[in-house]
Amino acid sequence: MSKKEILERKDIPEKYKWDLESMYGSIEEWEKDYYMAKEMAKEFEAYRGKVVSSSETLFKALEDMGKLFRLVENLYAYAHMKLDEDTRVGKSQELSDKGLSLYVEVKEKTSFVTPEILTLEISTLERFMEEKEELKLYKHYLDNIMRQKDHILSAREESILAQMGEVASAPEKIFSMLNDADLKFPTIKDEEGNDVEITHGNFIPLMESKDREVRKNAFKALYNTYKGFKNTFAASLNGDLKKNIFFAKIRNYKSSREASLDRNNISLSVYDNLINSIHKNLDSMYKYMAIRKRALKVDELHMYDLYTPIVKDVDFNIPYEEAVEIIKKALKPLGEEYMAIVEDGFSSRWIDVFENRGKRSGAYSSGSYDSKPFILLNYHNTLDNVFTIAHEMGHSIHSYLTRKNQPFVYGDYSIFLAEVASTVNEALLLDYMLKNVEEKNEKLYLLNHYLESFRTTVFRQTMFAEFEKIINEYLESGGALTADYLCETYKKLNELYYGPEVVIDEEIAMEWARIPHFYYNYYVYQYATGYSAAVHLSQKILEEGKPAVEKYLTFLKSGSSDYPLNVLKLAGVDMTTEGPVDNAMKLFSQLVDEMDKLI
Repeated sequence: MSKKEILERKDIPEKYKWDLESMYGSIEEWEKDYYMAKEMAKEFEAYRGKVVSSSETLFKALEDMGKLFRLVENLYAYAHMKLDEDTRVGKSQELSDKGLSLYVEVKEKTSFVTPEILTLEISTLERFMEEKEELKLYKHYLDNIMRQKDHILSAREESILAQMGEVASAPEKIFSMLNDADLKFPTIKDEEGNDVEITHGNFIPLMESKDREVRKNAFKALYNTYKGFKNTFAASLNGDLKKNIFFAKIRNYKSSREASLDRNNISLSVYDNLINSIHKNLDSMYKYMAIRKRALKVDELHMYDLYTPIVKDVDFNIPYEEAVEIIKKALKPLGEEYMAIVEDGFSSRWIDVFENRGKRSGAYSSGSYDSKPFILLNYHNTLDNVFTIAHEMGHSIHSYLTRKNQPFVYGDYSIFLAEVASTVNEALLLDYMLKNVEEKNEKLYLLNHYLESFRTTVFRQTMFAEFEKIINEYLESGGALTADYLCETYKKLNELYYGPEVVIDEEIAMEWARIPHFYYNYYVYQYATGYSAAVHLSQKILEEGKPAVEKYLTFLKSGSSDYPLNVLKLAGVDMTTEGPVDNAMKLFSQLVDEMDKLI
């Protein structure tokens, strides 16, 4: 299919379209389930005030709530995927709106369940489980609720906190309005001498430009614009962090970091080990920066030189069918059970392959507990797109194995684990391609692709995580979060992470102002831990074969049946130690050495 040819959906062959009809054969079928779900939600109200009146009632309430959410999940998944096929279709827009509204309504109508469970004494809950054997299925689910009992307040206090929701989200909204709506960036000249206005969307492509003057001008123009609003950005971030600290204190946590990590029962040592391990391995990053400087033939390597490719253009023109065959070969180390599912995924219309007019951009893995784990792509014949297929197939097979092996209540996995399976697939694909390319430039291109993944996903996100930790602890100890303090702290971290080969331009001190993730309350560290765990696992699979594969499959089948750190241990990865990050860093160092020889 031609890269430039964008067809109407009806003109794309059926085999390249996902099989949503396997969920609902018609809109009428969907609407029948929609009204059934609304009726079930109304009937569920009968449990209000009675959820923990007996072991039998608690079991029935949990079962009925599961059935309700399972149906709503089907409805919502179908509706949003149907809309993404062609966002111009009015009926699909209507279904998507109805599906989302229904989900919100059901959340509200079942919101009393957890507070009522929390009124139980643990001894009473244990007695309930002895009385009602079937309740033991929900043991981990109930343990996870009861684990947080010390941090749940009275019904009245919880109600007040819930009502504060809109006020509490104000700093993030202010940041978003200023950053996405009000901020306007200057116009610069592109490589051809044309005027181009800098935007959030074209900033990174401009930073990838071969023309150094374009990169420099874009870099300075963007960050000097932020500098003009530095006190406003500092005030909004300050407000957001103070809000998190307030909620943590009122819920009896020692810090906002402890409160955030406790949601997934993650110990603070995981966060600290990540930062310590990266600090120990910064020499490899410094060496990689030296190689970049040499490859670009510059006297000084500046911050605006970090994104431009250091390898001459390599044209990987890979048609979809060829990409499928490459991926199948690359994933063979995962064994027969895994490969049978891969084959099924490619042949049973899990994937919506090509772009069509009106189709949502990007790529994702989606679906429901009862559906196929569908994949949306917009495939063009690029190397990045081949990696996207492998990545999304990793998510989908993780979902497939979880749903096949866990009851609905544990039929999903946490954000902490979400990127592991997808990144394992990418790592195996890279390993396969590096072993099978003969042309030096192609090998260099692949090495650079891998090293940039490490730089942006492990090193950079860990730097973000360290910045979050420093500024939160400073605030919690009574410090004032001024724009000057934020800039000074952020610049020092860049000096530490990039080392002596890079000129840390003054403008980079403002980068903190444009990172939305700093409003996500200790979220970014999970990118680095997930990537490190995946690299560690892929190396084990390649080195040990079947024993490592069997452990990995156990992990993929476990869903949320235990806490994320325990589930990851099933695969042989203990993120409470520095081992997995150290092993990932060992591979990074080897790849840097390999590139050093080739450049």
